[in-house]
Amino acid sequence: MKTENKKTGILLIILAGCFWGSMGIFVRKLGEEGFDSIQIVSIRVTLAALAFSLILFIKERSGFKISLRDIPLFLGLGFGSILFFTICYFTAINMMSLSTAAILLYTSPIWIMLMSVLFFHEKLTGRKLLALAAAFGGCVLISGISGGGITLTGLLVGLGSGIGYGLYSILGTIALKRYSPYTVTAYTFLFAAAGSLIICRPGEMFGSFAASDHLAGLILFCFLTAFVTAVIPFLAYTLGLESVEASKAGILATIEPMVATLFGVLIFKEPLTIFSSLGILMILSSVIILNTKD
Repeated sequence: MKTENKKTGILLIILAGCFWGSMGIFVRKLGEEGFDSIQIVSIRVTLAALAFSLILFIKERSGFKISLRDIPLFLGLGFGSILFFTICYFTAINMMSLSTAAILLYTSPIWIMLMSVLFFHEKLTGRKLLALAAAFGGCVLISGISGGGITLTGLLVGLGSGIGYGLYSILGTIALKRYSPYTVTAYTFLFAAAGSLIICRPGEMFGSFAASDHLAGLILFCFLTAFVTAVIPFLAYTLGLESVEASKAGILATIEPMVATLFGVLIFKEPLTIFSSLGILMILSSVIILNTKD
């Protein structure tokens, strides 16, 4: 049964990465509607918070009860991970090339592995290191090798996005020892939504909604964005963390840029370069390395 649970967890984490890989489609569309990056983040996490709260209400109403001593844990998940890494990532995009920002974001499996060894005493095996190298190398090839004009501040902000992204796996693993995945996701996004509404200039954001000549369709698309890029993947990833080591989950989730590249090719007719193709193969190889016997 334990083996079956682990296999299910691996599939859930890969599924999460696939859904995260579709994010560019929705972000581009909302950007065309006049929303800036932080406002798109706020729309996404706020509607996801409502959805996760509804799921928790249906699945286990008792899950709304949390200990006061665990509020800092959920603050860490909501502010320190979800909101922090997103702000850092979008700030990095504005400070350097998109490819460099993406590479720094995908240092997250490195931080997850180091924190897992430190806090959970996970074994740092040769298999994990090989898979990590293949996954990170694949992300670099897919994102493109650049780095021109990068500053120390930009580097720190970019690394901050990777650390914040990785922190979800660490804090999520701790939270899952005390609460169900439904409670963890609901409170994580409730705190993230509260923080995002403070910094997104809500007056401007609601003004963009009011100015839309297809308001009903826009609202529906916003709900679809939250559902596809947050609700499904974060719930799947959190459920997967129940049976998969945090360090392994971080590496498996690097399938996201591979899927994003394929969406770009299929939907936006972006070219598939030989480096992107090699990067895809390296990421797939990292998944195979983690899931085959010696």
